[in-house]
Amino acid sequence: MNPLTLTQAHPATPFTVTFDGRQLPALPGQTVAAVLWAAGIVSWRTTRSTGSPRGVFCGIGICYDCLVTVDGRPDQRACLVPADPGADIRTQDGTGHDD
Repeated sequence: MNPLTLTQAHPATPFTVTFDGRQLPALPGQTVAAVLWAAGIVSWRTTRSTGSPRGVFCGIGICYDCLVTVDGRPDQRACLVPADPGADIRTQDGTGHDD
């Protein structure tokens, strides 16, 4: 059963964000991480040293594993950043800066 049905929730109007050029549905109040997880995306960053994939680890903004680039701003913690309509979210390679 759908959790929205179970809770009798009535979320506001959905919107879309873009992740690496792909349109994804989002609901008001979702974080970037929640939007990506709902789309089946579990890795969206690579480490500086080895290029290892990363996604959410702690989910509370302490570990920095879930960094993404949002609207051109690197180092945004996906677990804390609210998804905004039309946001341009991108996989972050390393530091997210032109090193």
